[in-house]
Amino acid sequence: MPVVTLYFNRITKLLGSKVSKEKIISTLPFLGLDIEEETSDHINVEYSPNRPDFSTDYGIVTSLQGLLGIKLGAPQLRIKKGTHVIKADASVGKIRPYIVAIEALNGKMDDETIRQIITMQEDLHNGIGRKRKKVSIGIHDLSKIKFPLVYKMVERTHIFIPLNLQDGMTVSEILDKTETGLAYKHLLEESKKVPVIVDSAQNTISFPPIINSKLTEVTTASKSLLIEVTATDKNAAEDALAVVSYAMQSAGFKLSSVRILGPRNSTPLLTSRKVSLDPILVKNTLGLDVPLSVMVKSLRKSRLDATVKGKQILCLVPRYRTDIFGPIDLVEEVALGYGIQNLEPTIPQAKSAGQKNKVTVSLEAARSTMIGLGYSEVMNFGLAGKHTLYDLAKRDSSDMMSVSDSKSQEHQILRDALLPGLVDVLSRNIHETYPQKIFEIGTAFYRGDPVCEEIHLACASAHNDVSYTEIKSILQSFLKSGFDVTPTTKISSDPLFVQGRTADILVDSKKVGIVGEIASEVLDNFKLRIPVAGFEIKLTDLIF
Repeated sequence: MPVVTLYFNRITKLLGSKVSKEKIISTLPFLGLDIEEETSDHINVEYSPNRPDFSTDYGIVTSLQGLLGIKLGAPQLRIKKGTHVIKADASVGKIRPYIVAIEALNGKMDDETIRQIITMQEDLHNGIGRKRKKVSIGIHDLSKIKFPLVYKMVERTHIFIPLNLQDGMTVSEILDKTETGLAYKHLLEESKKVPVIVDSAQNTISFPPIINSKLTEVTTASKSLLIEVTATDKNAAEDALAVVSYAMQSAGFKLSSVRILGPRNSTPLLTSRKVSLDPILVKNTLGLDVPLSVMVKSLRKSRLDATVKGKQILCLVPRYRTDIFGPIDLVEEVALGYGIQNLEPTIPQAKSAGQKNKVTVSLEAARSTMIGLGYSEVMNFGLAGKHTLYDLAKRDSSDMMSVSDSKSQEHQILRDALLPGLVDVLSRNIHETYPQKIFEIGTAFYRGDPVCEEIHLACASAHNDVSYTEIKSILQSFLKSGFDVTPTTKISSDPLFVQGRTADILVDSKKVGIVGEIASEVLDNFKLRIPVAGFEIKLTDLIF
């Protein structure tokens, strides 16, 4: 979770009202901020990424002003019409088609303001920007730029001096030799050319989403800034620009629009959104039965504009509040503005007593039985890797189900068995003492429309003297103790197990699982040098 440092003397000044340090500290948690560290002069708070406006102390102060009653209603974004232009060339459409921008004029920069802006920039890159893949932000000293700007594609031999360096480098060198280039070069691997922003003097000011030019570096001497955002999604670009714009306005800058020309691009408006709230939803959700005027005031304390319209409340949501999607989000804002500490608990009208679900009870019993038999529980992911689930385990992969756009080869297949995962756990713990006895209760998936899910239990025992007889006795003890079931076994074959030491598990003549000794070839694949035996059964067939 991202962290912001708040200095008490700075916060007090930004609030515009004399508020004690103790009052500030006690109010912050009601904004959803977790206090990580507190010293005599500052406090570190952790915020949820769904509130990107909290990436600076300016955004946090805006919300604090509301809860403390210093300022109510939505802060107004004041943008005058500017004359400068950015032209987006059609060539950028295949890799990073959108660009938006704004100018922040006549402000004052000190070291802490710069630090806050840079922190906000990186937090937005990681949040809204999805690690710069979706959105990247460039912040520049406006006085060094000659308009109009052109956003276009260039060859990788293109040369400019990147930020924090002294000598010119080609785009290829930046990608292969700089820390930032190496971290984000994968975002441009599919294109022979790369996007850049150049001014009318043919100076490169930005190489998105990698790095800015040293020419436009922001310092304490900078008075006016250009903020440009390039993106693969126009709405996300405007979200990021709105957050930055409100922060810059709060920092004392005057805002001026930048006209955007080119295919699929347009000048952003950053206007507020209208969302209606039914007071009945507030009452049913919070148990809060108060006049509409109280709900309106609560919303205004959450820095939203709200008015009564008939039997509804009409809210104007500022563009930077990207976390508000619909009425239920406004209910939360009512709760925050009213004061969560002021909500009174009530006794539910229902007179029936709650109880655990039958499935939960059965699974807890199964878990306790396996622990009683001397096994330790492990938990693997429902997504597994093909290599582990099928290749190493020598299992048929013809019916495997993979997820699209997986970011990890180890988490791309919906598992249809638990036992290969247990063998993998054993292979990662060969440094531990033996015997090792583990089990897992989890979901297995099968093809269907929709996809079928079953609850499985698998166990594995690893030590020098393990055998089919031992694991079968564990199986029988488990089923008898946990479900009062006496299973039978029928010789079968499976590539995961040793031929002749494998059997299907039958309950009332129906197959519910398989038991046996793990095949030596499978053990070799997992680099195990000790015998392993195990079983896997469908608990779904026994519970329902």
